[in-house]
Amino acid sequence: MTALADVTLELVAALGGDCVRDGDSERDLHGSDLTFHVPRRPDLVVYPGSTEEVARVLAAANEHRIPVTPFGAGTSLEGHVIPVHGGISLDLSRLDRVVGVSPENLTATVQAGVTRLALERVAGGHGLFFPVDPGADATLGGMAATNAAGTTTVRYGKMRANVLALEAVLADGRVIRTGSRAAKTSAGYDLTGLLIGSEGTLAVITELTVRLHAIPERAVVLRITFADVESACRTAASIVGAGAGVTRVELLDAWIVSAINAYAGTSYPEGPCLFVEATGSEETVTADLELVRAIANAEGAVEIVHERDPDARARLWRARHDVTHAAAAKMPGRKERATDVCVPLSELAGAVRFARAEVERLGLHAGIVGHAGDGNVHVSIHVDPGDPDEVALSAELVHAVVDDALARGGTCTGEHGIGLGKIEALQQEHGDLVPLMQGIKQVFDPNGILNPGKVLPAPDRA
Repeated sequence: MTALADVTLELVAALGGDCVRDGDSERDLHGSDLTFHVPRRPDLVVYPGSTEEVARVLAAANEHRIPVTPFGAGTSLEGHVIPVHGGISLDLSRLDRVVGVSPENLTATVQAGVTRLALERVAGGHGLFFPVDPGADATLGGMAATNAAGTTTVRYGKMRANVLALEAVLADGRVIRTGSRAAKTSAGYDLTGLLIGSEGTLAVITELTVRLHAIPERAVVLRITFADVESACRTAASIVGAGAGVTRVELLDAWIVSAINAYAGTSYPEGPCLFVEATGSEETVTADLELVRAIANAEGAVEIVHERDPDARARLWRARHDVTHAAAAKMPGRKERATDVCVPLSELAGAVRFARAEVERLGLHAGIVGHAGDGNVHVSIHVDPGDPDEVALSAELVHAVVDDALARGGTCTGEHGIGLGKIEALQQEHGDLVPLMQGIKQVFDPNGILNPGKVLPAPDRA
């Protein structure tokens, strides 16, 4: 009997047959993410219902050296959930309980399978919200594992800034708890921060305590269109530099706006634009947006439209969050190769200009969006996976955009993570630190069963 067969029998006995599945449809659903990365089926899909069951799965897998790839909602963009070495796909969707909300402490404790919108519904009943908004209705565990960010990072920060404590299971089945419910700590090494962004390679996160914020009194969005994308980028940098208390500063180029109009039935001017949101009291919002308007006008804004009505504002942000679907509808039959870099704000205009020039030079189909308030640039490339020449050109574009970002003092990824797609870029950016990272991996996962093939190169390639 094989090691996998032994583990399967053990897990069926411990968790029940409904929690351990090997049917083709289950394996297919857990073999890919949203992008062009080549799918790879797991051998087994396991649905634990508690931290204790996660611990049983990992202990058994570790004993038999079976790879384990954690799976949340499958919305990652760099192949994080693809089980490249087969083994077990550990689906955490049944860990979906909001353990508790503490309004007086502005915190919530949730299991890893709780989705962002599910937490929003519960927190909203207390007049609170969770601020990290990557667009997709991702699980909180997956968002922590990838150190997710999104449209509100300019004001509230990424997941690492919004998680106070974690419960996680190590590769050998030991359960650990890091952090506390206190607002801050200086107690030893920051293991909470280490596990956030580790992409399932160090431990499996099963529970989180996160920060909440009061729902603001007022929210208004400005939709600002420009003659060129550099003016939009300069405006975004100036807005942040001037100290405007904005919540979102989102960049969309003309290609993306055209896709949104066709997909959502909107009629936005098809030029580069910013969506800028301010929240707070009536007086604060008015003052912040007056400053934004002055800066945009100084950069030659073509049109500035206030979206005060809640329905209009919701349509606008829905359009922004549906960019991936809009772009896919514009390029049927192709797969998205999404890539992101992050640069200092002073370099944003140059980075976007370079990326667009490379897209045109290589003859690719791509749009550019960005969390412009924090210098995060996303290039959405749409390729025919059956055309090796086009796939090669898309790889050339990704390398060029990364090279340019690093030359500008930036990073190879601001929020998508390393996963499968940027292991070489990580070596390029932090080659001297990779051995230290591999040493940490060895301590947490000496048998290498946790999400193998992700983040770090094999030791002999470092």
